[in-house]
Amino acid sequence: MATGDEFTNRLIEFGLTEKEAQLYLHLLKYGPKTPSPLAKSLHTYREDIHRTLTSLIEKGMVRPSLDSPTIYTAVDLDSALESAVKKQESELRELEVRKLELQELAKQQQFGPVEEVATFKIIKNLKELVATSLSSASSTKDEVVFVFPTRVLSLFGSIDAYKELAARGVRIRGIADISCKDAPCTGIVPIEPVQEFLDIGADIRYLDHYHGLAFAVSDRKICFNVISGDVGNFSLNSPVSVLWADDRKYAGYLASTFELLWTLSIPAAQKMKELEEERPLA
Repeated sequence: MATGDEFTNRLIEFGLTEKEAQLYLHLLKYGPKTPSPLAKSLHTYREDIHRTLTSLIEKGMVRPSLDSPTIYTAVDLDSALESAVKKQESELRELEVRKLELQELAKQQQFGPVEEVATFKIIKNLKELVATSLSSASSTKDEVVFVFPTRVLSLFGSIDAYKELAARGVRIRGIADISCKDAPCTGIVPIEPVQEFLDIGADIRYLDHYHGLAFAVSDRKICFNVISGDVGNFSLNSPVSVLWADDRKYAGYLASTFELLWTLSIPAAQKMKELEEERPLA
């Protein structure tokens, strides 16, 4: 057997407000009433009852008497629901007409483009940087460009993410440090990560004596800009400060910076060959 709460919940799902559902159920159960006893039974004010009754009358679910004081009667459920359905259908038809009118008016207007709302955030550790980078890589469609120390290229799954991008036809261009100063303690040139990128079809270049921004840009919208911290440190909890943004203007600035650096750089393969020739024989 359905409870009052179940019945009112179904009425609410049908489009009534909670107050409308409770008042209509009360009238169904206890018969016609004037506003005063309704307000007392439902623990509310007469003004509130009047507003709810007016709404139910408009929906065709309550009928007022012509007597004074006015007595309000619940319309039988089948008729009330049918009336509510017809009212909603009428409102939908009216909305459809308004929609067509607005679409027609819109054609006559000259609306400016909707500006995108940009988001900026600071990434504070290497773990978050890697996770955000991989997430951004998965949504890249056309091109990604970057300027990073070589050690960053081999960070935690980076090459696998870029392999997937290359397989999807995304253009990959990067400028990396492949000089011995990237590994000052050993003197070993860290060229393996660069070679891995070259092997997947990425276009990697080398720029001598570069000490500027380290950054990446995807589809000229999503960008990372290293503010401080050693992103080449291989500890996931290493503190860093990296600005992440999905702002086209800022990404455009970084992309323009990349293009300038690109014209000043040389192919990484050429630099790697020079370093191999300079390496002393064992």
